[in-house]
Amino acid sequence: MTKPQAKPAQKTRIQHQNEQIILNAALEVFSAFGYRGTTVDQIATKAGFSKPNLLYYFRRKEDIYVAVLEHTLEEWLAPLRSLSRDNDPIEELSTYITTKLELSWRNPAASRLFANEILHGAPHISRFLKGPLKELVEDKVDVINHWISQQKIKPVDPYHFIFAIWAVTQHYADFSVQVETLISTNMDNAKTRNAVLDILLRGLK
Repeated sequence: MTKPQAKPAQKTRIQHQNEQIILNAALEVFSAFGYRGTTVDQIATKAGFSKPNLLYYFRRKEDIYVAVLEHTLEEWLAPLRSLSRDNDPIEELSTYITTKLELSWRNPAASRLFANEILHGAPHISRFLKGPLKELVEDKVDVINHWISQQKIKPVDPYHFIFAIWAVTQHYADFSVQVETLISTNMDNAKTRNAVLDILLRGLK
């Protein structure tokens, strides 16, 4: 008779905290040196851990890298998941776009790291793109098509509209040096948010 497999032990609060410290340090190092240029020793030093202690939490560099990217994606996709067909589309989309901008401003290194992964063909997260992300986007395409069918917004290609939101909101993280150089005055986040909302949503009303 086969013995039932034991359930994996739940992580303690300290383990969760240490993993987050490692991921925060890894984000900085990967953003500075890229995946190939980063070593586990660099991440351990940045996190304040010994290398053996770090490897207790993550077996190899790739595991750390994927965990950083997955954490970023989970944070980015949470507001997209919340889009509801039952609510006012302009309010829903305004909230989503605003949240996405704030995430870019708060953590530009994560956005740049993700962009670099995509530019290299997404070798570490291709399964996520083809699976969970594709399913989520298709679900939200259905939401936008529902709004169009109910004449709540003007017709728009849902896929390209979502891509446009991603491109515009992440631009302020990925190309922040260019943005800050070209805008002569200090960046005003509120003004930027209002301009982006107007540009992206005006054609839907």
